[in-house]
Amino acid sequence: MENGHVVEFIDSNKVICAVVLEIKKLRLRLLTENNREIKLAAGRLTHCSQLTLNSTDVRSKLVLSLKEIAARRRSLSQSINIMELWEVLNSEQEWIDLNTMAAFCFQEDTGDDHESAVIRAFFNDRIYFKFKLNQFRPHTAEQVEAILAQRKAAEKQEQIVSQGAAWMNRAAAGEPGTRPGHADTICTALASYYLHEKESPHRETARAILKKAGIGSPAAIFPFLTKIGLWHPDENLELLRFGIRSDFSTVVDTHTEALCRNATFVLNGRRDLRHLELMTIDGPSTVDFDDALSITREGDQFVVGIHITDVGYFVSRDDAIDQAARERCSTIYMPDGKIPMLPSKLSDDACSLKAGQDRPAISTLVRITPRAEIIDFEIVPSLIRVSRQLTFQHVDAMADDPQIAAIYAIARHYRQHRLTNSALLIDLPEINIWLNAEGAPVIARVNRESPGRMLVSELMILANEMAARFLGQSGLPAIFRSQPPPRERLFENSEGSLFQNWMQRKLINRFILSSSPEPHAGLGLSSYVTATSPIRKYSDLVTQRQLRAASGLETAYSAKEIDTIIAASEETLRLVGRIQYSRHRFWLLKYLETRTGQKEEALVLFKRRDGYMILLQNYMIECRLSGAEGFTLRPEDLVQVTLQHVNARNDVLTVVLG
Repeated sequence: MENGHVVEFIDSNKVICAVVLEIKKLRLRLLTENNREIKLAAGRLTHCSQLTLNSTDVRSKLVLSLKEIAARRRSLSQSINIMELWEVLNSEQEWIDLNTMAAFCFQEDTGDDHESAVIRAFFNDRIYFKFKLNQFRPHTAEQVEAILAQRKAAEKQEQIVSQGAAWMNRAAAGEPGTRPGHADTICTALASYYLHEKESPHRETARAILKKAGIGSPAAIFPFLTKIGLWHPDENLELLRFGIRSDFSTVVDTHTEALCRNATFVLNGRRDLRHLELMTIDGPSTVDFDDALSITREGDQFVVGIHITDVGYFVSRDDAIDQAARERCSTIYMPDGKIPMLPSKLSDDACSLKAGQDRPAISTLVRITPRAEIIDFEIVPSLIRVSRQLTFQHVDAMADDPQIAAIYAIARHYRQHRLTNSALLIDLPEINIWLNAEGAPVIARVNRESPGRMLVSELMILANEMAARFLGQSGLPAIFRSQPPPRERLFENSEGSLFQNWMQRKLINRFILSSSPEPHAGLGLSSYVTATSPIRKYSDLVTQRQLRAASGLETAYSAKEIDTIIAASEETLRLVGRIQYSRHRFWLLKYLETRTGQKEEALVLFKRRDGYMILLQNYMIECRLSGAEGFTLRPEDLVQVTLQHVNARNDVLTVVLG
């Protein structure tokens, strides 16, 4: 190779024709057909012609000659039918050199232009032949099919990206227009990326759409998906993120229909307790009544009954409904709805303790003194009928009702026994949130220590303590719940201030689930299970089945089976807690969005490096206080703050002093 030789190389996915102006070792100085001088390593050349130009000619003449040569070679390359060549040659899986391939392509004597044309043609169409160092080898039929499929997928991907970018830009301008052909794929990719970010399998597609649309942040995805109607402005993203559905499979629905259609309630060995006057006590919107209470006087003692709907009567171990319930682990309660653990035809109807209707139950009958000293107890399968369906508010107003008064007195004494045994009672108001007819959040501050709520809470604890004691004495494993003592105790009995109660909650240890009984320091009990909400919690259903097994109604779980259930449920229960907390916070912040600029009273909790943490008392929500840098505040100080900025979707709550 000398000065003046015409050569070719590939740049930006194009074959470029050039003339050699200077050679220094293996570096070439070239003038290209595009009138550019470049330096290039000799190893990058794809073709070197015998054809030469006078490298000393004026630059414009050289460029014109190069353009003519390149045009001639492009024209020749377009006459080559590579697919026809492949159909002839693909049976011979061997490498073919450039000269031989040129002879196959042209029915005439071949030269530099023909060789270049072959290289250009095969470079532009790499479906049928592998091409390297002026050699060609036919792909197999399978390889060709795979390459064509890949090309088709790449073309589709480009369409998706282009359509998605244009759609997002139209929506941002307020005119999203009609849905493009790949709308479903675009929405899936963008939604998945927004929800899962780096973990999304559609990450690259979504990022390509955003890049082509000139959008720098994935945050733009949410308003786009709301503008096109895929998501609601108040969409519950946690449910989407974790794929949690509110409906059940067809198999579960069909099985539920059959159970409810064929349900009959007969004694069949159960104790008939339908003569007792039973009452349910719940919130006004409750429809899944799973517990009822009764009390009868026997001399100077009482028999307190805690009657729990017998879900195991309907749902058998490992049937379709049970598998779905085990997967869900718990009903999820949110201000804007609930996702039930069991199908509503069971939870709200067949299993629900509705007034005036017979229901199978597991009844805990506790013989007890007026001062809540337990004489004895028994747990029996029963048939019951609720007489009164009361709300907490009803009970609070029924101080003169003999049954209510007696149960309330026993509940208070039972609590005192637990406090004497070092139980830790954290007394914090509850902020109840629901949506009105217009879909706006409404809040109410609930006193958890009202007579109705307090007596129900204590009698459920009593029933669960009795169940734990019974199962322990029977040697049956269950999902026992224990808790170590708090890391520090800030007050005794129930005498703590709001500040102390809030800070005490930060110092308690997590409860522990195991198949054998251990003390529960928080409740002041030697052992504890939860078996009073089998409609709503799978752990309660499992423990209720152990109580049923003790009465011969079914086979008991082994300790190994219980341990397996505990291990499988722990992550799901954490997720349920996270969803309930985040949705409660979202709607509380939505409510506070309407109060921006208003003043609120707050309790100083503690000082951090970047400021103070406070508790907005009316809403029981903790946040950072801004604008207090020049002030010295102490824990428990009351301060007045202003809601400066609230954004529920972005989880932002900014308050300033004064």
